[in-house]
Amino acid sequence: MAVMVLLSLTESELRRRTSLKWHTYPEDVLPLWVAEMDVSLHPAVGDALRAAIDLGDTGYPFGNTYGEAFVAMATARWGWTPDITTQVRRSGDVMNAMLAVVLSTTAEGDNIVLNPPVYPPFWQVISGYGRKIVASHLTTAGRLDLADLERVFEESRPTAYLLCSPHNPTGAVHTLEELTEVVALCRRFDVQLIADEIHAALVDPGTTFVPLLAVPGAERAVVATSAGKAWNLAAFKAGQLIAGAEIATELWGKIGPLAFQSTGHFGAIAHTAALVHAQDWVDDLMIEVAANKQLLARLLAEQVPEARYTPAPGTYLAWVDLTETGLSDPGRWLLRHGKVAFNPGDVFGADYGTFVRINLATSPELIAQAVGRVADALRARG
Repeated sequence: MAVMVLLSLTESELRRRTSLKWHTYPEDVLPLWVAEMDVSLHPAVGDALRAAIDLGDTGYPFGNTYGEAFVAMATARWGWTPDITTQVRRSGDVMNAMLAVVLSTTAEGDNIVLNPPVYPPFWQVISGYGRKIVASHLTTAGRLDLADLERVFEESRPTAYLLCSPHNPTGAVHTLEELTEVVALCRRFDVQLIADEIHAALVDPGTTFVPLLAVPGAERAVVATSAGKAWNLAAFKAGQLIAGAEIATELWGKIGPLAFQSTGHFGAIAHTAALVHAQDWVDDLMIEVAANKQLLARLLAEQVPEARYTPAPGTYLAWVDLTETGLSDPGRWLLRHGKVAFNPGDVFGADYGTFVRINLATSPELIAQAVGRVADALRARG
């Protein structure tokens, strides 16, 4: 029986979409930027949504079947079983859930730590709400710098730390040893640990993802997550907020009920269907993504030798260093001169302007076309 290739949609098929990825730039630009995947909707998700539409089932969400589906997945995939009654609450998207925790556990003027380069909304959720950003940069290998994190905690005395796990954009998958040290540091310095685990299922074959709340000592940490990223369901707002056993009752009392009312009914339906019926699908997807990472590495080595890229096991995103091209802003330069859209590195941190983030959840053909455009533009520069 033929194996279905998930990342096989053609450019002409994709350009019929009206979402952000395919409509932000003119049609002569090839977009490999924002974290939308070039895949078809899983049939079980489509069936669940169509059944609801046919029933006129378009009201408010009820119950926590989505949470139950998440707990079942966490148990089967990671051997971790949060308590559905006391620890798990539905929410809207991940960043709004993290914001609710930040607002409930910190005060205006507080220092909050993040790890550049990091997903742009991490910066916004701190500075946009009267808190102060304190940076503990990742290592040159894109991993947590635990010694620097300890120094930052000691010097700035933050009240919270925002962890991205797996890390976006570097693709690092934090180890049990790393997370154990992070938890110990947060305990020692009384820092509220808040993690974004939306990429948790998006790891290469053979890679182990460690849920933060499964780490010993993490009972006061809080995790925001969603099926939206791994199953390409950004159109359907629905998330999970999971509190450690020691903080759950206290946190739910602080956050207030409105934080739990932003899940859409269709979002809950879509995400539940994905978690229940499409576990094998995301694993098959990551086989293709892992192959795309190797493809990108080979093509860059052949056509853009100035690029520095080492495939990482997490996410479907590639973090590429273009410093040796001599361009101060390669992301925006390539948009103008190569007609290819990547995420410019400076949106992940001011010190990373010579990097780009590339979305590899697309067909090998489009990746090859994108690298070809980069190579052609650099050659034409003279």
